[in-house]
Amino acid sequence: MERALETLTGALFQRPPLISAVKRQLRIRTIYSTKLFEYDAERKLAVFWVSCEAGTYIRTLCVHLGLLLGVGGHMQELRRVRSGSCHENSNLVTMHDVLDAMWMMDNLKQENYLRRVIMPLESLLTHYKRVVVKDSAVNALCYGAKLMIPGVLRYDPGIEVNDECVLMTTKGEAIAIGISQMSTAVIATCDHGIVAKVKRVVMERDLYPRRWGLGPVAQSKKSAKHLVRTDVATASVKTHADEAAKSASADQKEKKEKKEKKEKKEKKEKHDKKKQKIGE
Repeated sequence: MERALETLTGALFQRPPLISAVKRQLRIRTIYSTKLFEYDAERKLAVFWVSCEAGTYIRTLCVHLGLLLGVGGHMQELRRVRSGSCHENSNLVTMHDVLDAMWMMDNLKQENYLRRVIMPLESLLTHYKRVVVKDSAVNALCYGAKLMIPGVLRYDPGIEVNDECVLMTTKGEAIAIGISQMSTAVIATCDHGIVAKVKRVVMERDLYPRRWGLGPVAQSKKSAKHLVRTDVATASVKTHADEAAKSASADQKEKKEKKEKKEKKEKKEKHDKKKQKIGE
């Protein structure tokens, strides 16, 4: 059993079981480590602990263990003891805790219990390496922009290329999870370039003021574009004026023709009335 568990570590092929919440297609999930706690030879029952990648099916792992041992196998019981940085010993609360915390808040105006029950999102990201970002770059990152060197304020040591890191404000608010494009040594020596690409934005947009397009380079580009636009605008104004004059003359001509037709019609009606009176 121990040898089979050691064999089924690392990157494994898995197809989700028939009763599952995802599409049943072959995928790769990583088993980081396993420990065999107990084995009962009479009941053919083993208790083991697994540290694995998110999305791993332990049901499928048990079936694969049975196939590897040549006897067949299935999962009888599963207990999740940790998810990310949240552990069962320190981060679990009951619904009674939620009710009591709300009662304390409503009646005694004490928020300590509520803050213990409802933790901030940043508590999930404590195991990521951090990059502190300037306030002027925050809103651009919320819109999915890449983090460039001028927007970096501080960073943790030991960041490597393609590491997942959390981009944070100076107040400790999480902006986004990014994939680093530079190591710590390169960030320290470079004066331009992409530090990280945004993988998942956490913060809502427009909480910080929009600051992009206000630098000297952007301003010079805008002035150049403005000059081009003014030239195009003057040309378009001339063409619009010519078209307007043409349309005005056409309208006048049409009005004149309508007026003449109306006058002719009125004269004819008067003439017909006179004839009718003479006949009578």
